[in-house]
Amino acid sequence: MTTLSELWPPFGLVVRSGDLTLTPVSDDDLPGLVDLVRSGVHAPEAMPFAMPWTRTPPEQVPAMFAAHHWSERAAFSADHVSVDLAVRRGGELVGTQGFAGGAYAITRTAETGSWLAQRFQGQGIGTRMRQAVCTLLFDHLDAAEVTSAAWSDNPASLAVSRKVGYRPGDLARKVREGALALERRLVLAPEDLVRGDPVEVSGVEPLRTFLGLDQPSGPA
Repeated sequence: MTTLSELWPPFGLVVRSGDLTLTPVSDDDLPGLVDLVRSGVHAPEAMPFAMPWTRTPPEQVPAMFAAHHWSERAAFSADHVSVDLAVRRGGELVGTQGFAGGAYAITRTAETGSWLAQRFQGQGIGTRMRQAVCTLLFDHLDAAEVTSAAWSDNPASLAVSRKVGYRPGDLARKVREGALALERRLVLAPEDLVRGDPVEVSGVEPLRTFLGLDQPSGPA
């Protein structure tokens, strides 16, 4: 019988670290994630994201959220890798942790991004789920580097990056909600990763095969 991972290679992936479990966002996850978004992701006066998706009117969040995840699945290819993982702590949904990259089998570079419902912030979950996904990328998906970015006025995200071992890069001048904002780029090398709880990964082979990771790549 055809499996879900044959239809969409990331679907079989499971990442476990302590009481955290990360799995690709499924349709069954969407209602619970929408409820988390509606419960609040950040203070009203803040905007931690490059795209202000949390400004979506509450009644439009379900359609917006579902359309985003469905479109990312539809666009998924070896040249457009984008995987959002639903994060559970002790079985309870808390947010998502994603990674994305272009021509990944050649560049071996992925960018991380995440969000946590506000009521779960400040408990170390953000650091632990970032450590878990970086371990997945380096140890199981052969990443050469992992990147991230955060606004200069987002100390929580910058603190997570620092704890995980990212090194600060360029500071870029960007427009955020019609005003100037400074974005800090960050880069993590395999040898700089500050590891946390042991990470167990299963179901990664279909994704590796789809991405062509066992084929020769370009110069490092």
